[in-house]
Amino acid sequence: MTVEKPHPNKESIKEYLESFNMASERKRIGSLTGLEERVDDLLSLGSSLMSGFDPGIYDWPSGFILQLIHKNDDSFIKNNLNCDDLCWFKAPSEVGFDYSPLQRYLLNENYEDADRFTSAKLRELAGAKAVKRGYVYFSEVEKIPSIDLSTLDNLWIVYSRGKFGFTVQAKILDSVGGRYDKLWPRIGWKKDGIWTRYPKAFNWSIEAPNGHMPLVNQLRGVRLMDALLNHQALTTKS
Repeated sequence: MTVEKPHPNKESIKEYLESFNMASERKRIGSLTGLEERVDDLLSLGSSLMSGFDPGIYDWPSGFILQLIHKNDDSFIKNNLNCDDLCWFKAPSEVGFDYSPLQRYLLNENYEDADRFTSAKLRELAGAKAVKRGYVYFSEVEKIPSIDLSTLDNLWIVYSRGKFGFTVQAKILDSVGGRYDKLWPRIGWKKDGIWTRYPKAFNWSIEAPNGHMPLVNQLRGVRLMDALLNHQALTTKS
């Protein structure tokens, strides 16, 4: 039986987790430091840690908690959450793709490798011609299965505190009136009229601007990005 460690003058860790999960976005962000300070209490919950969360609901607090405990005990998820492959979230695929590598990259905040994996999977989902040429045509985007594009987007969102993902980019684009020339500097892909050089000049950390990842090659224009952000898998989520 798991015994929670006492924490004087503070609500129990289970109460704290419930409050964190139900709070507004602003309050959640403000609670991150508090969760980090109570990581030992989180670990003391053992197998009951994620009992208040659903692996089929892609809300970022659960992803943040998993990242936090994994940093402090890299065997916890395997030993307590019945996840030998460290993949707690459901990741459905219409075509049988395995998204466990992406979950592990994101869990470890290895965002550059996660981005490369995402790009490779988008090419595979777009078809053999896209794989052969090494990039996706905008006209091939519509054939990408909605389930898979949604899975890619969801995993980015839950493991980035809601900062990264295609739907995040779509919301930012909408906030600037659909103007891509205003989107690029907002998400850190362009500065002073110059494209950010890939890969070294990109910020592969959680400190990157909102919408900074996943990357989409803009050297051939905006049609690919536009097709992705307007895919029915993403528009139905917004």
